[in-house]
Amino acid sequence: MKKLLLGAVGAIALMAPFQAAQAQPEELTVAYFLEWPMPMMYAKEKGAYEEALGMPINWRSFETGTAMSAAMASGDVQISVSQGVPPFVVAASAGQDIQIVDVAVSYSDNDNCVVKSDLEIDADSASELAGKKVAVPLGTAAHYGFLRQMDHFGIDLASLDVVNMAPPEGAAALAQGAVDFACGYGGGLTRMKEHGNVLITGAEKEELGILVFDVTTAPADFIAEEGELLSKFLAVTAKANMAWNSGMMDDVMLPVIAESSGMDLDAARTAIGTMKFPGVAEQLSQKWLGGNSQTFMKGVADVFVEAGSIDSALDSYEDAVNAEPLQAAADSM
Repeated sequence: MKKLLLGAVGAIALMAPFQAAQAQPEELTVAYFLEWPMPMMYAKEKGAYEEALGMPINWRSFETGTAMSAAMASGDVQISVSQGVPPFVVAASAGQDIQIVDVAVSYSDNDNCVVKSDLEIDADSASELAGKKVAVPLGTAAHYGFLRQMDHFGIDLASLDVVNMAPPEGAAALAQGAVDFACGYGGGLTRMKEHGNVLITGAEKEELGILVFDVTTAPADFIAEEGELLSKFLAVTAKANMAWNSGMMDDVMLPVIAESSGMDLDAARTAIGTMKFPGVAEQLSQKWLGGNSQTFMKGVADVFVEAGSIDSALDSYEDAVNAEPLQAAADSM
């Protein structure tokens, strides 16, 4: 597991020093996830981002946040929407100069590990997972949650056969019986649940301090050079979240969100029902970007170091958050 993750981290670290300052872009490439329904996808499909920014946007789908980090390091992507905090932490710890600019979504119930049904293992018998084979998307929020759950249940990581798989692949492996349990999020997690059961609920995870949230991220040089452009982008996202949170636009927005996510309507409704989209004022508060996120990232990094997944953590992740573009977006709304 360490070899696989450090290989990805090493590749990112090698690319990081060569991130050249970007000229005024003629278009933006924005990373996002399929099977991950969010209000911003309504704005995406309606062309609201292009209208606000005055330029074309190339929307590029990814399966993991680690792949988003690599794409930002290479200069192929300028903004990543809903990147998991753990893959962000992995990249930042490796020296990649990227920053968090908003809290995209909180989703404790939409990220979990699922044990194959015929094993009949639950929280009371979780010790029986020792020696089993598990699919985990390394360096992601699901990976962090997996590590914390195994620690909670007293499972020795060395006893497990950990296979690096994106959630859709992990779901397929679980269905085929190729793995005993799998961890993931979004549509992959939904399909995992068709063949197994979770050990603990989202609320129970939060009680253990296992927070699950995604962030919008960008290279630090892009933020410095194109802060106004970025603030306009974040304002569009914030307005879409406000419309959704009002509860008055669900019937209008959900069909568009589902189609953009590559999901049927019922699956999208179920998935987005487990998500929370904090408003701008809440994001800027101590609860999120005002301090807790930085502290949480340090905790994530230390867990990864202790598990042997990364070599070292930063002393502090204060500089990994840049709330100025979001504050500018708030001032413009």
